[in-house]
Amino acid sequence: MDKEMKTVLVTGGSGFLGINLIRHLRTKGVEHIRVLDIAPFDYPEAKEPWLEFTLGDVRDPATVNKCVSGCDAVVNTAAALPLYSPEDIRTTEVDGARNVIAACRRAGDVRLVQISSTAVYGVPKKHPIYEDDELIGVGPYGHAKIEAEELCRAARAEGFCVPIIRPKSFIGPERLGVFALFYDWAYTGHGFPMIGSGKNRYQLMDVEDLCCAIWSAMTLDAKTVNTEFNIGAKEFTTMREDYQAVLDRAGHGKKIRGLPVKPIVFILRILEKLHLSPLYPWVYETASTDSFVSIERAEKLLGFAPKYSNKDALVRNYDWYVANLDSFKGKTGVSHRVPWKQGLLACAKWFF
Repeated sequence: MDKEMKTVLVTGGSGFLGINLIRHLRTKGVEHIRVLDIAPFDYPEAKEPWLEFTLGDVRDPATVNKCVSGCDAVVNTAAALPLYSPEDIRTTEVDGARNVIAACRRAGDVRLVQISSTAVYGVPKKHPIYEDDELIGVGPYGHAKIEAEELCRAARAEGFCVPIIRPKSFIGPERLGVFALFYDWAYTGHGFPMIGSGKNRYQLMDVEDLCCAIWSAMTLDAKTVNTEFNIGAKEFTTMREDYQAVLDRAGHGKKIRGLPVKPIVFILRILEKLHLSPLYPWVYETASTDSFVSIERAEKLLGFAPKYSNKDALVRNYDWYVANLDSFKGKTGVSHRVPWKQGLLACAKWFF
């Protein structure tokens, strides 16, 4: 039996996934949506009577308890991304998940959908990756996601329904972050360097497809969805071919250019340590390798049917970037909602 959804809490709702999920939930008829985030909620929806925003921290149990009370479901998207300190990452991911689980337990029949990451798999040597493969993790972010998942599985053992979603990198409207670097180079008429030949397959996905998967995990029968799900695009080619679609869309006749892996990774490691590059190991250490997951379980149990290919998602995100360029020009930060400061990489683009 499908679970009815009238009131839903989205932690981290001020972020890129958060706002897209909120808009998706409204199309599904959710009457009341609560948002808990440490960042302000500065979207047009803030003025709507159906949205209730709390400026607060998922690491504060009292605030979380208040927001969860009376909800039918919670989607925990709150996360400190890899550019944050290891302490902020761990406390947000792990302590935050612990607080949300405890609040759902206290509130009664509240389904929790935990947003994890394929970073829990580390850098696997075989593909596709399945949900039951070993969890190794990459950096503080990947390890914190694993710890948060362990808390969710412990809650399941007590009888709670806690689906875990492991999405590939997702893009779409409102997504900037590291992708803004690529889009900036494309828009201003430059080619783009790629670590390695670009012949590797690196699965992405569109945020709209992710929202559909989350909705299924929220509403379908608990016995069906109470497990882990890989979520990603079904159609993807090589990195060179997928990313070239954006340069073609930009219309300057530029090309993706492959660069030797070892020297480029060595340089990026140094730049990262000197805080002269926004790229972190999960980006540059995996960019030249295959990275794709099996979505068979989600197709079978969630009815997951991705609408967008890698190319579709990249071009759709680029079109949104161009249409909204004036609204974020000059802004930088460490979230997906603003461009990341390019550092010395901004100088490098003139060679392409």
